[in-house]
Amino acid sequence: MPRPGVLNLITDVPGLRVGHATDEACRSGVTALLVEGFWAASVDVRGGGPGTRETEALAPENVVGRAHAVVLSGGSVFGLGAADGVTAVLSARGQGLHLKPGSPAIPLVPAAVLHDLANGGDKDWGLEPPYRRLGMAAVDAAAREFALGLVGAGRGAMAGLIPGGIGSTSLDLGDGLIVGALVAANPIGSTLMPDGRTFWAWPFEIDAEFGGRHPQPQAPAIEPLPDGSRLAELGRSQAGANTTLAVIACNADLSSAECKRIAMMAHDGMARAVRPAHTPFDGDTIFALAGGQHGIGSGNARQVQIGRLGSAAADCLARAIARAVYVAGGGLSAGGGLRGIESAG
Repeated sequence: MPRPGVLNLITDVPGLRVGHATDEACRSGVTALLVEGFWAASVDVRGGGPGTRETEALAPENVVGRAHAVVLSGGSVFGLGAADGVTAVLSARGQGLHLKPGSPAIPLVPAAVLHDLANGGDKDWGLEPPYRRLGMAAVDAAAREFALGLVGAGRGAMAGLIPGGIGSTSLDLGDGLIVGALVAANPIGSTLMPDGRTFWAWPFEIDAEFGGRHPQPQAPAIEPLPDGSRLAELGRSQAGANTTLAVIACNADLSSAECKRIAMMAHDGMARAVRPAHTPFDGDTIFALAGGQHGIGSGNARQVQIGRLGSAAADCLARAIARAVYVAGGGLSAGGGLRGIESAG
């Protein structure tokens, strides 16, 4: 039976490290996922207000279709500068493409950002937003084990009206294939059912990783946008003001086009964990990477394995989103509901 990896983090997939850098003054931060080598990659964007960098380089019809790192950042458009910092550090280390002897290494570092500019932190940074610096620090902090909750790109995140944050899970499929998910959850939609206590993702939970709460008799979920008026008051009902950013990784020998299919299937997990998802106000973006350490055959058998990996990716992402909110909210309170307290893991 499939089980989480040893860490139940995306870094259970061999060859990955994740680093956070958090600026408490501005209540924002950066999360960088680094790969060993140059992994096949793609991306699928389904939110109506995305903020991204280098995504076209991952399109299957284009030349590269690979990445040295992926960056998730707070800060909206300012956060795109985080990838500059990651790129500079990796190039200085000699990691990247070498198009001519003696020229600088050129790392491929796609990125996506979420909007956390209205969370009360000090955003008076003038001509020097902190994100390039935070990107560099995130590379230096990269490790197999990393914190969840209100850290890195998830520091200023919200999930509807409660704290969002960083989440991660993994699944060992038992035959050498491993899938993992990393998410910065900042959706306008809710991760909780109408009882305010049970995660939409509850059927996919393993070992009570986000509280083990199962649904009780409750009101029907017929309101398309729960708490809509309150969200409007907080300025969240605007294009680009909310986003769920995710990275899916596996150790299969996939092409960029096959990574694209995995990313597309993984969006099902987002829709299972957040209601509603993929709205005009979100920038929902999923990257998918494959390390290539494990062969999956050819022909129809290969397509079956790709479908299996995509389904596992969706389940991992649903779990990671709920886990992000669970850790960011400090778990379940004595009364059973989620508390809005901070937890950096």
